[in-house]
Amino acid sequence: MLKGHQSWIFENKPVIRSTATVVGPFEGRGPLAEDFDIVHGDSTLGQDSWEKAERTLIEEAAKLAIESGGLTKEQVQFYIGGDLMAQLISSSFAARTLSIPFLGVFGACSTSMESLALASMIVNSGSAKFALAGTCSHNSSAEKQFRYPTEYGSQKPPTAQYTVTGAGAALVSSEGEGPVVTSATIGRVIDMGITDPFNMGAAMAPAAVDTIEAHFRDLGVEPGHYDLIVTGDLAKVGYEIASELFRKHNIPMDQTEYSDCGMMIYDYEQQMVQSGASGCACSAVVTYGHLLKRMRKGELKRILVVATGALLSPISYQQGESIPCIAHAVSIEAGGVSS
Repeated sequence: MLKGHQSWIFENKPVIRSTATVVGPFEGRGPLAEDFDIVHGDSTLGQDSWEKAERTLIEEAAKLAIESGGLTKEQVQFYIGGDLMAQLISSSFAARTLSIPFLGVFGACSTSMESLALASMIVNSGSAKFALAGTCSHNSSAEKQFRYPTEYGSQKPPTAQYTVTGAGAALVSSEGEGPVVTSATIGRVIDMGITDPFNMGAAMAPAAVDTIEAHFRDLGVEPGHYDLIVTGDLAKVGYEIASELFRKHNIPMDQTEYSDCGMMIYDYEQQMVQSGASGCACSAVVTYGHLLKRMRKGELKRILVVATGALLSPISYQQGESIPCIAHAVSIEAGGVSS
């Protein structure tokens, strides 16, 4: 299953049996609104704290993904998930509600593909028949923990990104109908010395390029192997830096379409999001909602999703540490019926 130095080939092609995406009202006003399963009209979701609202997002997404896959939660062997909150409270408390054996992971905003890669590996190896991968984020809970509470009304620089309020979940199965996960490349931690938490795109871009380069090297493919390569949440600033790094490293990205989830979910003309989107839910809802729907329609046959994450914490930032970053890549192909 190991291919090259840091990639896995899933020879049994685990199936993404079903997915679910749940978002807040701001995301529901963006260009991808019709691709989400549930759009809430109130970002509190009827809860008395932002953290409880975030937990509700992932609980809803997980339950809907399981139901859409024709299963009950008792049939799912493992739930792999994580989020941005300290001690993964959104995912851990949701796992308490779901009562599914839980593996908590933290990759910051790369968690969507980290959890999908691990779920696929577990299913591919025969260690489970059904595994659920999921992640979530909430704009107000993330702002409160990592920057300034929304109520503070602080000004944001043009490099800043807007944390997506939402959750995405994917039910991975050893059999069934749907897109299949064919490989994953696990990224290295890359730190270019950036210390500004309002410039996450610049911090994460080198990690995205490093993982993509490793993926091509390990699998012996070029960008043209994919109909679309999409990074997680570099947004405008990080996307431009990554594009320049591809040119510098002689990676022929012009062979395919290259985009970024952080630039897709919001309308730059109508929504004030500075550089674009970020958050664990960014790549999760764009992939599990928009991209896989395009794949099911036959518009895409093979995609590479490279979720990016900044591994800082409030403590490391306050102590003047730089921002280490990581990116995990998962390749997904249109599939038929697997058994």
